[in-house]
Amino acid sequence: MTVRYVINRIGFFFAIIWVTATLNFVVPRLAPGNPIDATIARMSASGQSVSGAPQIIKAYKHMLGLDAPLSIQYVRYLKSVATFNFGYSAALFPVKVNTLIGTALPWTIGLLAVSTLLAFVIGSILGALLVWPTTPRAARLLMTPLMMFAAVPYYLLALALSFFLAFRFNLFPPTGSTSPGTQVAFSWPVASDIVHHSVLPALSIVLAGVGFWMLGMRGMMVTTLGSDHMLLAEAKGLHRRTLFFRHGLRPAMLPQLTALTIALGQVVSGAVLVEVIFGYPGIGSLFYQAIRSNDYPLIQGISLVIAFSLAFGILLLDLLYPLLDPRISYKRR
Repeated sequence: MTVRYVINRIGFFFAIIWVTATLNFVVPRLAPGNPIDATIARMSASGQSVSGAPQIIKAYKHMLGLDAPLSIQYVRYLKSVATFNFGYSAALFPVKVNTLIGTALPWTIGLLAVSTLLAFVIGSILGALLVWPTTPRAARLLMTPLMMFAAVPYYLLALALSFFLAFRFNLFPPTGSTSPGTQVAFSWPVASDIVHHSVLPALSIVLAGVGFWMLGMRGMMVTTLGSDHMLLAEAKGLHRRTLFFRHGLRPAMLPQLTALTIALGQVVSGAVLVEVIFGYPGIGSLFYQAIRSNDYPLIQGISLVIAFSLAFGILLLDLLYPLLDPRISYKRR
């Protein structure tokens, strides 16, 4: 790996962030309506007095900088992006966007990162075992139906799990992240309550993901089994476990790691529908509420966090590939 290549990749990373930030600024403003009018409409629909609405709208637009020309708004917006200061939420003023994202982000990372890693590990190992010659036939018959879940959207699994496990058998709570009245703190009772509430959304994501990872690993393992290095390892008489993990699973993992990096980069976007279905207070639910209320600053803040995490994951993967597989080199020949 050359220094020039690293500089180019970092430059490409910042270019992605700039293009995403520009689109993030333009697209919400193409939608009809604005957050101030939506807030006034909600206040009026709920029976609150909106006397002096024109003055309120004017004051809010000035406070949020929406009364300035688009060119000035764009410059201010790029400055806020560079300093990671996304300003105030238009729908939940005077709460800051950074505060809302900071509150929701740990819930999404805790739920989706763990679920994605579990699905990756389980799916990759089962997919490899599915085509491994010494795997018992009965085990293959049991593993095969799991691949069908790859064709089922996770939100449909969420609805089905919610119906059977929450409402029919009352094993898990149907919504929320904690029991009513629970104060989030570092204690075993609170942690067990959070885990209890996260089982259903996590299970829907894991079941949908296991089939996807199994399909990918099965295809790569078929290719690896017929490779020269595998035949050489078998000729040496190595232990079956060594053959499976070191010479079979490891070379087949590179495409899986690429997909995992992208999947982990998309974790902060949240499984929006799953979080909405289960009332989970993560980034997905927050993004859904921001879109419904035309909250430009919040939409822009969440979108940039998603874009940054995905671009950073791809950059990290590009830089780590030569370390994961010595055969990969970015040097010019």
